[in-house]
Amino acid sequence: MDTLTNILLGPVQATATWLGAMTPRLLAMVAFIVIGWALAAVMRRVTGRLLRATAFDQRCIRWGVTATLGRIGVREVPAVLLGHAVFWTILLVGLLMGVDALGVPAVTGVVATVLHYLPNLIVAGVILITGWVLANFLGQAALIGAVNAQVAGAPVIAGAVRWLVLVFAGAAVLTQLGIAREMVLLAFGIAFGGTVLALALAFGLGGKDLAREILESRLRKRNGDDHITHL
Repeated sequence: MDTLTNILLGPVQATATWLGAMTPRLLAMVAFIVIGWALAAVMRRVTGRLLRATAFDQRCIRWGVTATLGRIGVREVPAVLLGHAVFWTILLVGLLMGVDALGVPAVTGVVATVLHYLPNLIVAGVILITGWVLANFLGQAALIGAVNAQVAGAPVIAGAVRWLVLVFAGAAVLTQLGIAREMVLLAFGIAFGGTVLALALAFGLGGKDLAREILESRLRKRNGDDHITHL
């Protein structure tokens, strides 16, 4: 009889013991998630108000960021997008801390790794967004400057400037994330050096007539000055 009772009540007692040990951890997880969600909602509102107070959306219009977002199908203004980014970042941290509160060894190791890697992801995202904005701005500036200077192939020059900045930003992102750092630096150095060499050759071959005229003009002027001196 005692053996049958132990067989029947053993699982129930084990489940009750497990629930008693896990209940505080589950409550802690729920608390972390709720607090993270509330803090994320508040910070999203605060971020939106700060960006609107500094006329961030108007600046993005002048920088061409809003037009670029519209071309890729994004209809929300940059201030709202940054607010969403802040919200999901804080909520993700709250979720990770909640999962970590469960104390499961396998999950705890994963959460610790993600939390350790999260700052690198945030910095990489900032670098990528900054590089993207700067690439569009410099590409547009190069296009306007080339058109005003009546340089042939202005769109090609603007595209080259834009992609050069994007490649540099991509290399910086991969370096920040620690992905094949040495290979990325080597590839970027080769690509950057090749681009500079190609531009130098293109300028040298395309502007050789102009360079010859400048040198001949200087030589004629110098020979004229020497002739006058001798007289």
